[in-house]
Amino acid sequence: MHNHWGGTLEIAADSTIEDEKSRNLEWDRASLAHQGYNSNLDETQQSWLLGPPEKKKKKYVDLGCIVCSRSALKWTLLSILIAFIVIGLPIIIAKSIPKHKRPPPPPDNYTVALHKALLFFNAQKSGKLPKNNGVPWRGDSGLQDGSDLTDVKGGLVGGYYDAGDNTKFHFPMSFAMTMLSWSVIEYEHKYRAIGEYDHVRDLIKWGTDYLLLTFNSSATRIDKIYSQVGGSQNGSTTPDDHYCWERPEDMDYPRPVQITTSGPDLAGEMAAAMAAASIVFRDNPTYSKKLSKGAATVFAFARDGGRRTRYSRGNPFIEPYYNSTGYYDEYMWGAAWLFYATGNNSYFSLATNSGMSKNSKAFFMIPDLSVLSWDNKLPAAMLLLTRTRLFLNPGYPYEDMLKSYHNVTGLTMCSYLRRYNVFNWTQGGMIQLNHGRAQDLQYTSNAAFLASIFADYLNATGVPGWYCGSTFMPLSVLKDFATSQINYILGANPSKMSYVVGFGAKYPKQVHHRGASIPRDKTKYSCSGGWRWLNAKTPNPNTITGAMVGGPDRFDNFKDVRSNYSYTEPTLAGNAGLVAALVSLTTSGGVGVDKNSIFSAVPPLYPTSPPPPPPWKP
Repeated sequence: MHNHWGGTLEIAADSTIEDEKSRNLEWDRASLAHQGYNSNLDETQQSWLLGPPEKKKKKYVDLGCIVCSRSALKWTLLSILIAFIVIGLPIIIAKSIPKHKRPPPPPDNYTVALHKALLFFNAQKSGKLPKNNGVPWRGDSGLQDGSDLTDVKGGLVGGYYDAGDNTKFHFPMSFAMTMLSWSVIEYEHKYRAIGEYDHVRDLIKWGTDYLLLTFNSSATRIDKIYSQVGGSQNGSTTPDDHYCWERPEDMDYPRPVQITTSGPDLAGEMAAAMAAASIVFRDNPTYSKKLSKGAATVFAFARDGGRRTRYSRGNPFIEPYYNSTGYYDEYMWGAAWLFYATGNNSYFSLATNSGMSKNSKAFFMIPDLSVLSWDNKLPAAMLLLTRTRLFLNPGYPYEDMLKSYHNVTGLTMCSYLRRYNVFNWTQGGMIQLNHGRAQDLQYTSNAAFLASIFADYLNATGVPGWYCGSTFMPLSVLKDFATSQINYILGANPSKMSYVVGFGAKYPKQVHHRGASIPRDKTKYSCSGGWRWLNAKTPNPNTITGAMVGGPDRFDNFKDVRSNYSYTEPTLAGNAGLVAALVSLTTSGGVGVDKNSIFSAVPPLYPTSPPPPPPWKP
């Protein structure tokens, strides 16, 4: 049998048979190996027969922008899930639970009292009141004050009523504005923290705007100052501010204007008020400059050698009420403030002139002269100048005088301490700075402020205390004195009565105050028709919040009787001292004074260093 390509089929068959045998032999060996007979072969033989084991191929996942191993992706996702369960889930749960925020600490008593004490000034405003004045029982008043004056456009409208009467006494009003400004300069951070910064600035501006009306503030030299609006003469039976008991809104009697052509004391205090306020308003350059210019003008009037008669001398409308006993303290006080306000060194030279200390009896250590009041600025002026020594240390030629002021200031603080028996004290713990006479609290609050701020001055310069003779007194002694007196005013006294209206559970209800004692019932009570409210035994229908009344007698007794002004009448100057003391003691907004703002206009007291010489060249 032949095939198509030639040759016999046998040859092809034999060849095919041989090939099949060969293949079958190989496959038989392989099948024997798979059947377990390979145990008789060594490893080399097995490798020949079986070959290396097949490796598993990795699986990949294409994520579009990157290709990664499926197992790596799996472990990554698993790790993220575990992290979420362990970390994220607890955070989400914690966030979803309503939070119980710890409320801020309540304001201390001094802050609470301060809010109220500032409101008293709103109740004393004269003129056309702003809509946000905050005293609903007060309205526009005194709109005709000074309307017959030919040289004052619009008259003398504005300012503050002094006390429970409707008189505008410019001398204590100026002192009140100086004290408020001083407290803002030193404790601006505290006023801001308690939300009273704008309010107290408005109160100051209400006063200084009015003071600028009382003289020709556009001039550099003046020959008169309007010193008072309204008032009365002792024993008068004609309608006036004392004889009549009428709300300021209902006044229908003549209100004479007092003029002084010689008043170094009044002018010195007005200069202090406007100079201090110009520092408060340093962020308003136009108004600040207007105030400092006005301060310089009235101070030049005060220093005029031909006008050195006390402003109150011989004036029956002023002398029985706010009689000035001297004016060299106002010279020192006004000059110090003008130096801070303008940086003019001539004012500093005047304040530290030996003639100032001699004529003001600054170094005589007379106890009465260590009591700050609307009449006596000496202890405050020396403290203010001591501030310059503590913070600026100007050295020669001022050091000797400043050191003496510093020493006397320390002795003044010592005199306030009970252990030295300079002043009498009541059994209940009030220092008697007014010889036990009426209305002692205004002097007490002023002394508390001086002690507190002196402690802050020393603390700011790293001085831990001061000496009373050979005894070293830590600063805590000053703060303890200040707090003890303010606490007494706020209720820590034998009567358990707060002498600040509206503060605490028990306070005077029959305050000697015309506006507060007459109801606003759309009835206009006549001059004598209002007496029924003066003599009524019922509480005032209007609460004059924040008013600090005159206070108790020397036996700690207090009579809440409207007709007795010694106990129940508040004053503008008294409340200004209270505000200053309260803001110095409150811890709201931190502690301590602003060291630098008061010196913002003061140039360097030392000449600047000359530039270095040019490098030497051969």
